[in-house]
Amino acid sequence: MHLLLVQRILGILCMVFSLALLPPMAVSLWYDDGALISFVDGFFLILGLGLIVWFPVRFKKHDLRIRDGFLVVVVFWTTLGLTGAVPFMLLEEPHMSLTDAVFESISGLTTTGSTVIVGIDQLPESIRFYRQQLQWLGGMGIIVLAVAVLPMLGIGGMQLYRAETPGPMKDSKLTPRITETAKALWYIYLGLTVSCALAYWAAGMTLFDAIGHAFSTVAIGGFSTHDASMGFFDSRLIEMIAVVFMLLSGVNFALHFVAVRQRSIKTYFLDSEFKLYASLLLTVAMITSVMLHVTGTYQGWDESFTRGLFQAVSIGTTTGFTTADYSLWPGFISILLLFSSFIGGCAGSTGGGIKVIRFLLLVKQGAREILRLIHPNAQIPIRIGEKIIPRRVIEAVWGFFSLYVACFTLMYLGLALTGLDLMTSFSAVAASINNLGPGLADVGTNYADLNSPAKWILCFAMLLGRLEIFTLLVLLSPAFWRK
Repeated sequence: MHLLLVQRILGILCMVFSLALLPPMAVSLWYDDGALISFVDGFFLILGLGLIVWFPVRFKKHDLRIRDGFLVVVVFWTTLGLTGAVPFMLLEEPHMSLTDAVFESISGLTTTGSTVIVGIDQLPESIRFYRQQLQWLGGMGIIVLAVAVLPMLGIGGMQLYRAETPGPMKDSKLTPRITETAKALWYIYLGLTVSCALAYWAAGMTLFDAIGHAFSTVAIGGFSTHDASMGFFDSRLIEMIAVVFMLLSGVNFALHFVAVRQRSIKTYFLDSEFKLYASLLLTVAMITSVMLHVTGTYQGWDESFTRGLFQAVSIGTTTGFTTADYSLWPGFISILLLFSSFIGGCAGSTGGGIKVIRFLLLVKQGAREILRLIHPNAQIPIRIGEKIIPRRVIEAVWGFFSLYVACFTLMYLGLALTGLDLMTSFSAVAASINNLGPGLADVGTNYADLNSPAKWILCFAMLLGRLEIFTLLVLLSPAFWRK
């Protein structure tokens, strides 16, 4: 393992991340909101840290191995969460502790959307913009950006790409070169963001709100520039625009690329994962809408449908926007919506959760085991469309699921140990590991009242979910560190 090379890469990436503080500086100057010094000091602190890390090893050059890639990804995301907290900590009003600042930073970068801030509307505009920008950068993955940038610095990017995307679709490329793949994904991401911002602006949002909410919509993040989230605007048009872009952002970006290249939407309807994704969200939306009407939560069918559709798509894609506190809805609806986040978006999307493709493979594997009880000697392959799924992929999916359940259980017990009630503990872990954001009970609106140990456990859960379990846990294996 080339630890000095890893150090060099981390130094470079820290210096690059310091540039992310320049746009909030410009916003602070434009609005004269009094937070400029926080970003100026933060910029020089992060830039200086990157220089200190990079300078002693600036001439170290080796081929990046797969183990180096895993280490870079995990250490960088952890470092990024800590350095991203600097502007929050330097802010005089409201003052944030180290725990709260790191929690807010990691929540943004992992596109979880949980917040410990109460009174978002009163925050300086630059801080409100910075929160949204964190989600936008994290949505596609800063490592994916690095895949396109690092080759220009003499560092190969394939190992970073595989470490960042350890799911069953990790080896599928859109273009022959990994750099071009990263650029293709980035162009799609940028195009969706611009389109979403323009749509919000045309629908009545201010330009500031339109850009901020486009950042978090396409990133499947859920941060808002207002305490009331999307409910602040009280506009069904804005809500339906959000529904469209949340749906699009929860789709495998490879499908978007192929659809654009072939200039045909048939690509989507030929994909098994997309069909299950759309079917699940439609089913949850219809059940939610009917139950909201039947229980008298909303009187008219139109309001029940729009509220149910918006919340089902927002929670099901793990975005986390709200137009109402869904934790106060009838218990069946709240639990149904929370459980839908466990499936989440498609592989290769900005969504969280287990991912639809894994859920599909788990269902097919379960059905195959039932058939084997009836026909013990039968050879029954698992297919996705016309493709037979290799046994190695099925084993990896089961391995992922078992680790997911084990980690979930341990963190659930950990939160309960800190004194939280069981519903708060369960929903907080679910919302964090699925990168959802809003939970139930005491975390239905924010996480401000949680104790510090609980917040640190949830920070770990957010990183674990963002890096899809394996990437983080592989570093805990003794075999990883053996030569």
